[in-house]
Amino acid sequence: MKKWKTVFLLVCAGVLALAAAGCGGSGGSDGKTIAYVAHDKQTGFTGVLYEAIKAAGEKEGFTVDFYDGKLDSNEQIDLMNQVIEKKPAAIVLLPNDAAALTPSVEKANAAGIPVLVTNRDIAGGKTAQVHSDERQAGRLQGEYMAKHLKQGAKIVYFFGDTALVAAHERWEGFKEACLDKRPDIELLASTDAAWSKTEAMKDMTLWLSVFPQIDAIIAGNDDMALGGLAAMKGAGRYRSDILISGVDASDDAVKSVAAGEMTQTIKQDADASAVAIVDLLQKMLQGGQVTDDEKVPFIEITKANVAQFVK
Repeated sequence: MKKWKTVFLLVCAGVLALAAAGCGGSGGSDGKTIAYVAHDKQTGFTGVLYEAIKAAGEKEGFTVDFYDGKLDSNEQIDLMNQVIEKKPAAIVLLPNDAAALTPSVEKANAAGIPVLVTNRDIAGGKTAQVHSDERQAGRLQGEYMAKHLKQGAKIVYFFGDTALVAAHERWEGFKEACLDKRPDIELLASTDAAWSKTEAMKDMTLWLSVFPQIDAIIAGNDDMALGGLAAMKGAGRYRSDILISGVDASDDAVKSVAAGEMTQTIKQDADASAVAIVDLLQKMLQGGQVTDDEKVPFIEITKANVAQFVK
């Protein structure tokens, strides 16, 4: 875990100035509370990012409060109203819906509370942003498949929730890097599996009953990729030469890559995101709202480099 220790030290170094700057910010009553308003529960990338920020903040006397939006925009709007009433020093927002949460951001702006948006897009208001290029995740998947799939390969694709921009951008990145460059590859079927392993298993089971040949499963996240893998195993159709790719670098996916079952997962770098977020929070607490836009690259994980990511 040498990498994590290095990242943690960098995050802590960034937070050192927060204690001195907090009381001078335009937000909270004591300058010591940061609200982390997430779209979902404290798991996966959302939880890893929260824990990194919380650990660094608490070391310097900050409280980082977690709020779970339960994948419900109305719930998250209610949480934002509660948070704004409490007047924190700053808000870190992972919006469930870009348009629905924009009025909440504008309300925080009017109250003089700095807002930083990460992981998801926002449609308006003044914010700093730390995010990744979702197309890059899809491109990394597409480049791998274009290089390794056999001539005339047949594939299936699982979208995440198509109400979200990220699901479309990951698909577009994949399409540009693979299907547009390898017209011999046939896309047999695609569907919105809502980021869900269960939904992907159901859809994959149906596809296996229809298509006698499937050479690859590409999914917008790891849960769906693992759902497709589980369905193949259940139907007795899994082979080691079937390529399976997801996004998130979840623990289960990384272990699957290490075991030689999943072929690839794409890591959204929570460590690097935490460093960027702390840096921007520092700027906010020193001088109020900033509008910096920081992009954090995705990292490809395959059998070649998976050892360094296994926990």
